Amino acid sequence: MGSTCVRIAVDAMGGDYAPGEVVAGALRAKEELDVEVLLVGDPQEIEASLPANASLNHVEIVPAEDTIFMYEDALIGVRRKPKASINVAMSLVKQGQAEAVVSAGHSGAVMGAALLRLGRLTGIDRPAIGAIFPTMIASKQVLVLDVGANVDCRPKFLEQFAMLGSAYSQYVLGVPKPKVGLLNIGEEDCKGNDAAVRTYQMLKENSHINFVGNAEGRDVLSGDFDVIVCDGFVGNVLLKFAEALGNIVLQILKEELPHGWRGQIGTAVLKPNLKNIKQRIDHAEHGGALLLGVNGICVIGHGSSQAPSIFNAIRMAKEAVDHQVLQRIQSQYQSLQHESG
Repeated sequence: MGSTCVRIAVDAMGGDYAPGEVVAGALRAKEELDVEVLLVGDPQEIEASLPANASLNHVEIVPAEDTIFMYEDALIGVRRKPKASINVAMSLVKQGQAEAVVSAGHSGAVMGAALLRLGRLTGIDRPAIGAIFPTMIASKQVLVLDVGANVDCRPKFLEQFAMLGSAYSQYVLGVPKPKVGLLNIGEEDCKGNDAAVRTYQMLKENSHINFVGNAEGRDVLSGDFDVIVCDGFVGNVLLKFAEALGNIVLQILKEELPHGWRGQIGTAVLKPNLKNIKQRIDHAEHGGALLLGVNGICVIGHGSSQAPSIFNAIRMAKEAVDHQVLQRIQSQYQSLQHESG
């Protein structure tokens, strides 16, 4: 599918290193990707973050008068601050002035703003945050959802997550028939709590999902699954553990490489391999997680995102737009409703 120039609203005030790192990542995306970036936030702070050789002709700034901070209650902040940067960014998508939103700010506020301004896709009860994990197979990734949007989930919600994840895996990651697994404490269909057992049965009976069974914790990164569903509590713990594990592996590699001239020679020889390792296990290389199930493309970045992560989050948003994820998911659900009717 040919790519087109995509307009992406970036919450310039969201994240621990905003707006400086956000602006730097957005400028790189504008240069290297076929995108138009709308930086949403305090114009003075954004302009102060621009490098000396950048002019206002290179970026478009959309003013926002407020910010929702990490310590604030998400829904209260979204409702009481209608002119906060994340609300303004979501409104740009709602009004058709942008095709996607990227934010490394308060994840609860991002989800709340998306629900209030964009709404849910028809047939979806709860949106889910989907994160991409590396696997033992070099060319393969696994999509895990939910990783934080819904702490408690009914079996019906998990079934919808499987549908959303399958569509994203198929149309964006290029997997013809995604293999779906349910994260559980054992492979047998009787394992887990009551919700897990009922979810297993629902996934098994859904002919539109290529459900291949339960996935234990050791299976998540095996490459045996393309999509793994779980509730947001477990998924968020899994996500942060995987991020920490990746950082530990990278740190061990740095510490164990020889020092001095031998280390310099070894590093030079291994440089392509080390780069590939970093790309596979460093969460910054993936950029963020897609909020699936809302009526708009929205990528939520890590709160500690720096310029590389912001760049990759924008790339992820562009890929979702280019591959018409929203339209395909909506079409899929309309077909299901027609069949059931």
